[in-house]
Amino acid sequence: MKNYTVNRNKSKPIINDVDLTEDILTSRAGLSLFVRYLRNIVIFPFLEDLFSNIRKTSKGQEISEIFRQLFCFFIDGTSRHLTYFDTLKEDEGYAKSIETDPVNMLSSHAIKRFFRLILLPWSFSFRKVLQELFLWRLHIVKPTVIMLGMDTMPMNNDDAEKREGAKPTYKKEKGFQPINLTWSRFIVDTIFRSGDKHSNHGDDAAKMVKRMVTLIRKRYREDVPIIIRLDSGFFDQKLFKLFESLGIGYICGGKLYDDLKVIVSDSDKSLWKVYENENQVWEFMEFGDRRGSWKMFRRCIYCRPVYKDKQMLFKFARPDTLIYTNLGTNGPIDEQLRAIGMEKMFKAETIIEEYHGRGSDELVHRALKDFRSEQLPFKRFHQNAAFYYTMVIGFFLYETFKEDVCSPIVSVNSYATTLRRKVLDIAGKIVSHAGKITLKVTMSVWNSINFYQLWCKSESPIRIYET
Repeated sequence: MKNYTVNRNKSKPIINDVDLTEDILTSRAGLSLFVRYLRNIVIFPFLEDLFSNIRKTSKGQEISEIFRQLFCFFIDGTSRHLTYFDTLKEDEGYAKSIETDPVNMLSSHAIKRFFRLILLPWSFSFRKVLQELFLWRLHIVKPTVIMLGMDTMPMNNDDAEKREGAKPTYKKEKGFQPINLTWSRFIVDTIFRSGDKHSNHGDDAAKMVKRMVTLIRKRYREDVPIIIRLDSGFFDQKLFKLFESLGIGYICGGKLYDDLKVIVSDSDKSLWKVYENENQVWEFMEFGDRRGSWKMFRRCIYCRPVYKDKQMLFKFARPDTLIYTNLGTNGPIDEQLRAIGMEKMFKAETIIEEYHGRGSDELVHRALKDFRSEQLPFKRFHQNAAFYYTMVIGFFLYETFKEDVCSPIVSVNSYATTLRRKVLDIAGKIVSHAGKITLKVTMSVWNSINFYQLWCKSESPIRIYET
């Protein structure tokens, strides 16, 4: 204590009072980058053309303005409640940061009226937006092989009030279960469905694949190999015949019928092979299988992992997996793969790895739920459907924004929470002077995320109709 001294003359940064300011401030300055990006990829005129009929009178808000505020609401992620729009309506700084006149900010009641007007037939318009965005990315990436994934995504709404269409899913929770078609980190097509609709319910999957293959062949490349990965919920001869008639490849999980278990258990040890990669070792064997109603044999691979969490499993404890595929059976898809030197896709080892790579498809669903809560806000099914489709489009645009603008700062594989903390949630001051509006940020932000570089990149993305 005797060595403790106080310099009474030294000023200390102690706040002694509070007061108001007339400066226009925002805590979401990064949203200006996102809105600038959306404007420059020319997404809003496309939305106006598709949804213009929803606007019943010229006094109503423009379609582009509604979607602008909805996309910002999703990517902001501060609240999942629609009443948050009432808070934003009073925030002039937020309005300025998303390039909107404060008088045009929407209330929660306006948002609810908008979704009330969108009936189920409008679902095709939302899906058309997703498909156009998919084609846009295809022309940018130019993949030599298109690997699609199909799966359902259960959405837990069990603790919400009664929702039309919220029924028990296979996870024993009430909610919804849309079927999604994924490519890389994107959901490229989706159908919103009630929770009791199983994976291959009706002809949803068949129609979705047929429509997407036709679109790719017509608007991207006619000869590009297309392969789709599915789990055992889509194990159906009708789907296999459709895929084969379309000339695409499939890698699909099968069902472990008793006769197949007998064949495997009685098989000679010499028929078994081992495949090993960095993470796992599999034992597998191949054979042709024809179920009772099938008119042809199909290639089948029976495999089981040797390890779990780096611990070797006893044989009786190894989970068995059946994989059905038309790769390596001299079909049209094989000719397309040979033409680009991708004969390795015929190997059983590659097929096993690709099938277990379905985990990356499921990560897309996890990323969507991180982007926005899986709980939907309305009681009517058609309103929740419209809200879901808008959310998926917003998620697609978030992924492209992350890749085209923010990739130097944020990994393209990171979740929305990371992007929000690093890029969106920054303080800014908006100043109007000499007919010019300027967004000012602190020097630390300017340097730490290279704000000016992000600003320039958001100005010159590849437009949707330039591809």
